[in-house]
Amino acid sequence: MTDGLEVRWVAADDPLLEPLVADLARDYDERYEPTNGVPSSAELTRYPASAFTAAEGGAFVALVEVAGDGSLRLLAGGALKRGRPGPEGRPLGELKRMWTSPEHRRRGLAGRVLAELEHRAADLGYTGLELTTGARQPEAVALYLRHGWTPDFDLDDDWEAVSYLRFTKGAPTKRAPTRPAPARR
Repeated sequence: MTDGLEVRWVAADDPLLEPLVADLARDYDERYEPTNGVPSSAELTRYPASAFTAAEGGAFVALVEVAGDGSLRLLAGGALKRGRPGPEGRPLGELKRMWTSPEHRRRGLAGRVLAELEHRAADLGYTGLELTTGARQPEAVALYLRHGWTPDFDLDDDWEAVSYLRFTKGAPTKRAPTRPAPARR
């Protein structure tokens, strides 16, 4: 890739994702108090890794930087899983685990991860998408609004009272398969 970044589709339990899981756990626990003694980071173990496989209607994307020695450095990532039924009864694609490494924020990486997940959802046959974020994540709300997601709550309401901020969006059209460029003669 021209920007030195690569998109990798990985298993949810791939060791490459360890920084994502660890930093999300830290972030959730710093922003939110435990519920009935259960830390907010418990959300990260709510679904089995299999929920994020293509066979189950899911995917996990890692945006990585490849070093000269071939080692990978995770910069951003996110996941997709089968969500609840949408208005027409078909399941929605649900986005989860959106994350950008703290030292790489404000570079558009989250928007890129979001676009990759939206397109993968279309490739998997989803026609609608959903996600939730927490009331104490205004940067996430701004990201989703910037990328055309519709809030299912009044933006002027008290977000703490709303609690889980749900957004929806139609899936993009399926991407045409890429074909290699013809060989030059």
